[in-house]
Amino acid sequence: MSLRPVLSRGVLAVALLAAASVAGAQQAPASPRDSVKATVAGATVSVNYGRPSMRGREIFGKLVPWGQVWRTGANAATAFTTSAPIKFGSTTVPAGSYTLYSLPAQDGKWMLIINKQTGQWGTEYKQDMDLARIPLTVSKAAAPVEKFEITVKSSGAGGELALHWADTKAAAMFTAAK
Repeated sequence: MSLRPVLSRGVLAVALLAAASVAGAQQAPASPRDSVKATVAGATVSVNYGRPSMRGREIFGKLVPWGQVWRTGANAATAFTTSAPIKFGSTTVPAGSYTLYSLPAQDGKWMLIINKQTGQWGTEYKQDMDLARIPLTVSKAAAPVEKFEITVKSSGAGGELALHWADTKAAAMFTAAK
């Protein structure tokens, strides 16, 4: 028996495995990580989060159930950092690192949850670690948003942190804490 056919098949198998590995490595993740950073009201505010896509799914009320804490993104928890104290209404958020969660409600009374636990998987929510629950103003998006997005931008004397997905925008205004 000749070793040539056996070696040829072995080389072919290794080549096919290598090609499959390269092709798999080039495929984009379903919910890629993204980040936003802005200096607003004297604070550098940054958010790092996973960006799930709609992909034809009904989002709020189905994929993201009403009345349940949502990881506000995908995969690892959404990281939120501010370099200086900021205020959402009468609630002061000290400089530091936190995790963002949200609580969507069918009646439009959503909450942004700022949680002191950091570095965890997105579904590992511990309510006893909440720093604050901030009311969000919910409105209809100007156009459908396929891939979940968080924005931080200047607005008036402060800034706006907003969640955009599907046909929904949920936002909270903040100012410098004094």
